[in-house]
Amino acid sequence: MSYHDLAVTFGWAAVSLTVGGTIAQFRRASRLSIEGVSLATWTLFVFMGLFWTSYGIDQRSAIIILGSVLTLPFQAAIVLRLKPWRRWPVVARSLAFSLIFCALPTVVWGWPGGVYGVGIAMVVNRAPQLIELIRYPDATGVSVAMWSLGVAGALCWVLYYQNARLWAALASTAAAGLASLFIALLATWRHRQAQGQSLIEEAVLAQA
Repeated sequence: MSYHDLAVTFGWAAVSLTVGGTIAQFRRASRLSIEGVSLATWTLFVFMGLFWTSYGIDQRSAIIILGSVLTLPFQAAIVLRLKPWRRWPVVARSLAFSLIFCALPTVVWGWPGGVYGVGIAMVVNRAPQLIELIRYPDATGVSVAMWSLGVAGALCWVLYYQNARLWAALASTAAAGLASLFIALLATWRHRQAQGQSLIEEAVLAQA
């Protein structure tokens, strides 16, 4: 197997991990809770998914296109579960942010400018989720599997982009993957905190 074939394999693995991670978050939000899930983060995921779909079409890359198109329905479903109509200013700010960092740089500097812009957006859009996890101890709705798969997916995307010589996309995805790692670690800590508290409460009830 040539390096090119291996890189393509990593690309398809990235698609699978990206889709799998989004489905994991969708299932957790649907079956368990939406507590701790950031509306701003997931609204920006939808807008950036539209950007990446357009970029994939320009690059004629089925891998990039499918990596976005297959996740968009689940991302939109998560946003709907967060009742965005009740917090429309958050949605409006997310739209403005995506226009400034994704659409405007693309118009001014072409696709490379847009991809670097979306790279900034991909890192910044994880900030609301990090803040949510830091401020509120209840992270029941946050899927550790989703963010962990996101880290693995980012690594696969980086290898794919390196072979395709899409340096802007590589840098953007690497930065986003690092931010996802922080979220996965913080969510894991919050879940363990909740489990420990639950055990303490059970022990108190047993002694009562």
